[in-house]
Amino acid sequence: MIFLSSLILLIICKLTLDKNDLKRGTLSIIISLLANNKDMEQRTAIEATYRDIIDETERKLHRAKQRIYRIGTLRLLLFVAGIALAVYFRQEGTPVVVGILVGALVPFLYLVKRHNKLFYKREYLEKKVEVTRQELSAMAHDFSSFDGGEAFIDPAHVYTYDLDVFGTHSLFQYINRTATEPGKQRLADWFNARLRSKEAIEERQEAVQELTPDIRTRQHFRILGLLYKGTPADAGELREWVEAPVHFNKHLLLRMLPGVIFLANVLLIGLWLAGVLPSTFAGAFFVGCIIASSFFSKRITHMQELYSKKLQILGTYARLIRIIEEAPMECKALSTVQKLVSNDESTASLAVAQLGTLMDDLDKRNNVIVAVLLNGLFFWELRKIMQIEGWKQAHANRLPQWLEAIAEMDAYCSLATFAYNHPDYVYPVICSEPFRMEAKALGHPLMQRDKCVRNDITMSSRPYFLIITGANMAGKSTYLRTIGVNYLLACMGVPVWADSLQLYPAQLVTSLRTTDSLTDNESYFFAELKRLQRIIHLLQQGEQLFIILDEILKGTNSVDKQKGSLALVKQLIALQANGVIATHDLLLGTLIDTFPEHIRNHCFEADIRSNELTFSYQMRQGVAQNMNACFLMKKMGIVMDDK
Repeated sequence: MIFLSSLILLIICKLTLDKNDLKRGTLSIIISLLANNKDMEQRTAIEATYRDIIDETERKLHRAKQRIYRIGTLRLLLFVAGIALAVYFRQEGTPVVVGILVGALVPFLYLVKRHNKLFYKREYLEKKVEVTRQELSAMAHDFSSFDGGEAFIDPAHVYTYDLDVFGTHSLFQYINRTATEPGKQRLADWFNARLRSKEAIEERQEAVQELTPDIRTRQHFRILGLLYKGTPADAGELREWVEAPVHFNKHLLLRMLPGVIFLANVLLIGLWLAGVLPSTFAGAFFVGCIIASSFFSKRITHMQELYSKKLQILGTYARLIRIIEEAPMECKALSTVQKLVSNDESTASLAVAQLGTLMDDLDKRNNVIVAVLLNGLFFWELRKIMQIEGWKQAHANRLPQWLEAIAEMDAYCSLATFAYNHPDYVYPVICSEPFRMEAKALGHPLMQRDKCVRNDITMSSRPYFLIITGANMAGKSTYLRTIGVNYLLACMGVPVWADSLQLYPAQLVTSLRTTDSLTDNESYFFAELKRLQRIIHLLQQGEQLFIILDEILKGTNSVDKQKGSLALVKQLIALQANGVIATHDLLLGTLIDTFPEHIRNHCFEADIRSNELTFSYQMRQGVAQNMNACFLMKKMGIVMDDK
């Protein structure tokens, strides 16, 4: 198919172009077509993979639902048959009736257990279909089902607010596939503070590349996490529980008490059965133990209410940790994550599962009959709470590491899914010498593929600034955000939408969307000055910055704006900064005369043809020649004074 398309294009070029044009353009056009066709085939293959997963999962889901129906029917039949037979044979005596009920109860309980497993399987398969459909929608540029991280929006941040990193239709929402609260927080942290060393970025690139083809592990992790997602407070509350002191387990007498009570009960019951003591002795001691155990119940109930719900998430975490333990992780970054849950004595997943079992056992005290019987025999509540405290003493110091591993793995899975869904994106080359930002065909990942016009950027020395002029709506601001977003993604260790990209990971600072603040009694202009002051301060401290500015000092009059803008650019160059500045002020284009080695002018033009305004959104060299404000105002019926 690719060859046929290329052949057809070659024939058209030969028929329509002269020899010189053919030499200059045909090869590049064919290469572009080949690349586009390859990209489309890759994306089609990924979409087909997702559809195959949906089809296979729906078949399994159908079978699971059928089995649930059959087992439910069998349970009902067993229950009815057991009751009917017990009633029918009630005159045969108690042993026969009890035997019938037990004979029906044993398979009934087995079917209940099988039923519960099938319900969980059905829930898992339904979630798998859901998350796979979400990925298909995301590939069609609908990512509304993912969390946009509105809680992380910070207008004062040096770049996230300007680049629409958080919020609805944000970069975070586009990439976020986290299934746990620690994972979401970790991914947000990575967006807020991207990597700044070549080695760290390349290590994360290796981790993302290793996880990218492993769709099974990534989906399994996400599904298990979503089945009980938890709350934002989970991690903090778990750490709070870890740091809380033990109450019962620190007393030797209390640790010995359940065993002593149990032995005393066995001894008294044995003496009663042997006829040595009357039953009243064993009964009185049993009742006394029940009463005595109630002295501990109030504190145990308080601890159960305080921590039981908080520790429910551990069941999910145990399964997620098991995935980390069992995954074949080879690169340095993922191996480091795996080491957080590794231990020679026991696996972290088993330890966490044991705590979950202990908490479930403690919940059985809510059944009054069970609680009375077990407490009377061996202070069961006290025994369980001390086992939980013993677990905390043995493993609590490692719980923060396990949470760290879950957060890291969750965030890595998000980045790897992003890479998997974009096979045409490229991993940037990270440079060690300052400064470089060179890209071919850079595109904004949040824009529709068929609508996005991709542009280049070249910057390979320090200091260096690109001055971007142009008309309204011609594409200046989009170009700035495209540069900023891809720069951020590159410094996070993920692929970017470009044919190629080389960069030096300096500190990214932007000023594109400065806002005024009513609460701080701060004007728009003053807010912008504070942002610029911060940039100057960082440069004076020796920070290496990559600066992106849109329309400097737009909150003041034109004369002050022009003088201030010229002075600012000169100061930025003197402080060895690099960046891109978009402006309507054509006078900034004259700075190239003063700094011929450090300034380049580019523009986005608005073309007026047949009294219609058109935009190519393709960046051109030089200073803009056409402005469109007056033209648009006339088109909208606003009378202009031509005098």
